[in-house]
Amino acid sequence: MSPRVVDPAARRQAVAEAVFRVVVRDGVEQASLRNVALEAGLAIGSIRHYFDSHDDMIIFAVEALIRSIEQRVFAHVRSLEDRTDLRRPAERVLSEVLPLDDRRRDEAVLWLAFATAARTRPSLLPHAEQLYDGLRALCRRVLTVMVESGTVAADLDIALETERLASLLDGLTVDGVLHPDRMTPDLTVSLLRKHLDSLR
Repeated sequence: MSPRVVDPAARRQAVAEAVFRVVVRDGVEQASLRNVALEAGLAIGSIRHYFDSHDDMIIFAVEALIRSIEQRVFAHVRSLEDRTDLRRPAERVLSEVLPLDDRRRDEAVLWLAFATAARTRPSLLPHAEQLYDGLRALCRRVLTVMVESGTVAADLDIALETERLASLLDGLTVDGVLHPDRMTPDLTVSLLRKHLDSLR
C-alpha cells in the first residue's frame, strides 16, 4: 500500500479553520496547539510539522482570514463599475464586512478577537493594522466610485468621509458582535443605508 499523500497547503488551511472554530467558540487564549489539534482531529505533532510555533499558527490563521475577506469583498467592488446610482450597490458591498449572517458574524468575531489580542501580542499587530487599513481602503474605493458616478457630491471630502464611514462600520460590527439582540441585521443595514443616503 502506498503512503497517503497529504497536501501541505490544504492541511495548513484545515488547521487555520480549526483555529477559527476555537477562537469563535472559546476566544484566542484557548487556541493552543493542543486545543487546535483536537479541533482539527490531528496529533499535536502534525500541527508542529506544519507550523514552527503557536505564534506561527495564529499568524497564518489571521493571514488566511484577511485573504478570505479581501478576495470576497473586493470582488464585489468590481460590481460598482459602470453604474449611475450606486447607493444600493455600495450598501451591498459594504454590508459584506458587517455581521449580518452566520458566516459574516464569525468573521467579525474573529476580526475583533485578533485585533484585541494584538494589543498585547506584538506578532499580531501588523496583521491587525492590515485589517484596519483594509477597511479604510474599501471605504475609500467605494466613496471614490460614488463620486465618479455622480451618486454623491463631486466635492465630497473623501479622506474625511473614509474615516467617518470606516468608524461607522467598526461600531456596527462591534455592536453586532457584542449586542446581536439589539444591533440586529435589519437595524445595522438601516443605519448604513441612512448614512449613504446622507452623502447625496
